[in-house]
Amino acid sequence: MSFDFAMRLVAAFACGVAIGLERQLRQRTAGLRTITLVTSGACLFVTLGMLTGNGVAGVTQIAAYVVSGVGFLGGGVIMRDKGSIQGINTAATLWCSAAVGVLCGTGHYGPAIAGTGVVLMTNTLLRELSQIINATPVSSADLVRQYMLTVVGRQEDEIHIRTLLSNAMESQPLSFHSLTSEDAAGDASKVKVTATVRMHPKDQAKLERMASRMSMERGVSSISWSATDVETTPE
Repeated sequence: MSFDFAMRLVAAFACGVAIGLERQLRQRTAGLRTITLVTSGACLFVTLGMLTGNGVAGVTQIAAYVVSGVGFLGGGVIMRDKGSIQGINTAATLWCSAAVGVLCGTGHYGPAIAGTGVVLMTNTLLRELSQIINATPVSSADLVRQYMLTVVGRQEDEIHIRTLLSNAMESQPLSFHSLTSEDAAGDASKVKVTATVRMHPKDQAKLERMASRMSMERGVSSISWSATDVETTPE
């Protein structure tokens, strides 16, 4: 029994090292030691259930607790930075590493090795594929971007500017998300009209053409636009 236990622990250790090396080489939050500890720990917990003679039901229950525990561990490596989520792939790798450790602990070496191979291929081959997909033209992506077009002109030309914006949007065609007017900062004789539009980035050229034409209109002293990404609409 001791030899069988050692084999399971060595298998979990080896699989953890294989997965952890790839993470360590990429300088991820969870690297060689963390991944190896997760696989070895999962193996030890499951082996404990087998050593105590609790049967399949006991081993399955312990494996479920391992999954929950690794879930909390994975949550610790997920960070939100300026609207973007970082660490999800590392958390998923920890989760899969725990599954590999559980397989080693139950003596299923073949599936454990196969699982290790899948994790490694996912983090290497599919990483390259995802980078190629991300480099494709943005027109094929499901993106929504918010554009703010700001026009500054004389107070008496406010209605004229709003009409220009409405006509220009209709001719593109585009649609307003909002249209507001306010006094220009530092100059009470000027008005600032801001049009907010949500559209796909591939249509940005339409906005640029519209801004270029409006800059030559009477009553328009300056015009500018900016863009920010927004959350996509759920499917």
